[in-house]
Amino acid sequence: MSILQVKDLQVEFVVDKKKVRPIENISFEMNAGEVLGMVGETGSGKSLTAHAIMGLSSLVGGTIGGSITFQGRDLLLLSEKEMRSVRGSQIAFIPQNPMTSLDPVYRVGDQIVEGLCKQVKIGKRQAKQQVIELMGKLHIPKPEQVFQQYPHQLSGGLKQRIVIAMGLCANPSILIADEPTTALDVTVQAQIMLLFKEMTSTRNIGLFLITHDLGVIAQVCDKVAVMYAGTMVEFGEIREVFNTPRHPYTKALLQCIPHIGMEKGSLAAIFGNVPSVDTYPSGCRYHPRCSLRDSLCEQSVPMLLQIEGDSRVACHHYLGKED
Repeated sequence: MSILQVKDLQVEFVVDKKKVRPIENISFEMNAGEVLGMVGETGSGKSLTAHAIMGLSSLVGGTIGGSITFQGRDLLLLSEKEMRSVRGSQIAFIPQNPMTSLDPVYRVGDQIVEGLCKQVKIGKRQAKQQVIELMGKLHIPKPEQVFQQYPHQLSGGLKQRIVIAMGLCANPSILIADEPTTALDVTVQAQIMLLFKEMTSTRNIGLFLITHDLGVIAQVCDKVAVMYAGTMVEFGEIREVFNTPRHPYTKALLQCIPHIGMEKGSLAAIFGNVPSVDTYPSGCRYHPRCSLRDSLCEQSVPMLLQIEGDSRVACHHYLGKED
């Protein structure tokens, strides 16, 4: 059963007296014990989607439309006070860079305890005991010792584990991780990804993983949503999307992955860049970079339609071929 259902999500801002929609028509579901990955180039709207789910976009002047149903409640209908009771305790967020997410003048253990005491009404002594137990479960060596250390005394991998502990301390139902391995080397990345996979299954939580790394997506995710220029172009089970990609953008992303044995100069590249919100083209937003584009792509916006099972795609050519 879905614990999170996002339907027709859009975020609107007013910039220089002009309305812009950096993301729109985003729809997906997440189940307990499932890892949902969201992938796309920088500027595709991945982080903004996460901020909308957390109710953060409205705090900076954005207007959120559509519906975000969490455990039977539409989060967009909640007041800010009600949303604060959800944020952190039921839906937790792991920021992109652990190096800048920790206060440098406080011990890391005290920072986790402070967050836990705010979200769960318990004493500091009991909170400290729970935090040390959680640090051990996250494979942090000598948790009692690390608890007393400052951020500058920890490696990048340990800092990331501390930030994960801050997100997990109140036992949330959903954990949103925004590119949590960007600042880490590949060995530590693999360790953190295995940790995510382990805690998702043991705690039966939903993990919403945002990344631009398709290798990370393939390693831990059950489903994947492909974003481009503020819209979702493809959604489905990880094996289906990787083995039989339906959208030209998804195919192009997969062709950009290097692999052992490939010939020199054979690595593909997608020409051009993701357009900014004030230069979104008409019709399909990917058409200026797509080799299959035609007049229909330039004029008409393709709908994200369900094709089989949970799979969805927004492409005139694919839908036309199927018809």
